[in-house]
Amino acid sequence: MKTLCLLFVALTASGALFAEVPKIPTLAPGAAAPDFKLPGVDGRDWSLADFAEAKALVVVFTCNHCPTAQAYEERLKKIAEEYKAKGVAVVAISPNDPKSVRLDELAYTDLGDSFADMKVRAKVAAFNFPYLYDGDTETVARAYGPTVTPHAFVFDAGRKLRYVGRIDDSEREALVKKRDLRDALDAVLAGRAPEPAQTPVIGCSVKWAGKQEQVAAFMEKLAKEPVSVDLVDADGLAALRKGEGSKLRLVNFWATWCGPCVTEFPELVEISRMYRRRDFEFVSVAANFPNEKNEVLKFLTKQQASNRNLLFGSTEKYALIAAFDKTWSGALPYTVLLGAKGEVLYQAEGAIDALEVKRAILKALGREMR
Repeated sequence: MKTLCLLFVALTASGALFAEVPKIPTLAPGAAAPDFKLPGVDGRDWSLADFAEAKALVVVFTCNHCPTAQAYEERLKKIAEEYKAKGVAVVAISPNDPKSVRLDELAYTDLGDSFADMKVRAKVAAFNFPYLYDGDTETVARAYGPTVTPHAFVFDAGRKLRYVGRIDDSEREALVKKRDLRDALDAVLAGRAPEPAQTPVIGCSVKWAGKQEQVAAFMEKLAKEPVSVDLVDADGLAALRKGEGSKLRLVNFWATWCGPCVTEFPELVEISRMYRRRDFEFVSVAANFPNEKNEVLKFLTKQQASNRNLLFGSTEKYALIAAFDKTWSGALPYTVLLGAKGEVLYQAEGAIDALEVKRAILKALGREMR
């Protein structure tokens, strides 16, 4: 899981970071909580004063796309619920600049880190704490200095930082041995100093605004990938339907003359770029005639569709349709998500719901969204 998400262990006491990450110091224990005013997914602005009555305040820097952050969502909800009666408030802040997240860094998520996506995430995950957006300026994130997502900061009633670090010692909850955030809260509420006051953290690096150049370079590299299209016969389509190898496969039938097909095609290319480094591939099948290959290739090239592309290799279109799926009406676009053995995991005649497709892919790949 870690290979596609830029993961690293950041010893916050030493400030050891990768070279491309700005050297922004992490707030040290004993420091006062920096004030903030940030928009929340609930439609209102939040500031430090909104938590004035809390006996302890937990500020967690987290985000949508990071699989480590996702793994802690339910645990954060439980902490917010269980400690609310004890006078503890929890607030989550996304520090990431959405424009600094590459598509291949979204291989374990259905949503990016935009404010709009945060609203969707909070609703689906039923967050019971404020979820705030700092991605436009990252001013608050620079004041607190999170190095990864998630990164927790615990303040006492006087808003002095008493603990900074991890939530617990394992992303996999079944392996947790040390519940650091809970221990720190228990200590603060009892008037004791948490021990330790600072711990290492692991997760996805904060996506600072300076990474936009990396994103641009990545997109330029994708744009240079070769695009091709091959003719496919009935046997080829039948084999495609049965499954070839162990990959999850998204197959989209389209045509250059089909308006809805052309409109949704960029979304399919984006999906391909998000998940292609996992056990997944996107295959497009043009329902044009074989002598329209140049027209099809021109469109695919414009779309930078460097995935596997096929074109009906016969004028007997109904035979080709039957070879892939006899129940298919022939309506375009037609999209099917197939498991490794050809089992249908998602199917749509007409335009796809891109978010629904992404969630079906993630579920099949073993990382179902919570």
